[in-house]
Amino acid sequence: MTQNQPSELAILLEGVSVSRGERVVLEDLRLAVPRGRITAVMGPSGSGKTTVLRLITGQLQPDAGQVLVGGEDVGEMSASRLNRMRRNIGVLLQNGALFTDLTCFDNVALPLREHTALPETLIRRLVLAKLQAVGLRGASDFYPRELSGGMVRRVALARALALDPAIMLYDEPFAGLDPISLGASLRLIRDLNRILGITSVVTTHDVAEVPKFADYCYIIADRRVVASGTPAELRDADERVVRQFMDGLPDGPVPFHFPARPLAEDLLA
Repeated sequence: MTQNQPSELAILLEGVSVSRGERVVLEDLRLAVPRGRITAVMGPSGSGKTTVLRLITGQLQPDAGQVLVGGEDVGEMSASRLNRMRRNIGVLLQNGALFTDLTCFDNVALPLREHTALPETLIRRLVLAKLQAVGLRGASDFYPRELSGGMVRRVALARALALDPAIMLYDEPFAGLDPISLGASLRLIRDLNRILGITSVVTTHDVAEVPKFADYCYIIADRRVVASGTPAELRDADERVVRQFMDGLPDGPVPFHFPARPLAEDLLA
């Protein structure tokens, strides 16, 4: 798959570096997301996957490099342009982040009420259609506390789709799901991307599930992209860092321990 034609890309991170204090999170990272495809961003916990999503939405600015969305530099956007760009991006957070005092219906209706002047009769139809798409129209009057974790995430997905975004960002969407909810989520992501023709970025460490939905994959480790390719290409790769991650090996180039001074120094301090 060609990853270097800007006209074919929905998102491009070029030479991006991000630091938090003295800690370097990402360094000279390049990540290209083709239009209309599902791109998986994989890596160990703390490798910078969620940081990539925050860069795309402009919540975080890189110390170096460019973040391009639709060919525009996010770092050079005015506040009003950045807000318009964000309206075209749906985000599904790991915990769903629903408003607990609102029903499922009102959670999904919120973006439509805040960002459009549509009449309530049309908002009602749109909300019910979004809930139907995620299989929860019958739960429209429920509150988040009355739902399972998987159902909460599906309502959050309906809300993220409320404004018909061109780009969807999923932050660890499979974490903590039972096998049935996991299968339903995989199918939803795949089918929505195909039917709506949107571009999706999915951060995950569920290696076994990636071939079921992703067109292209990146593995981030040690502050950079260490491998990229189709799921089949990564499955057959022989680089040690790729094998460690794909096979779930505890020992390898990616260390278990976060960098620290010798234990004896801490114990005797």
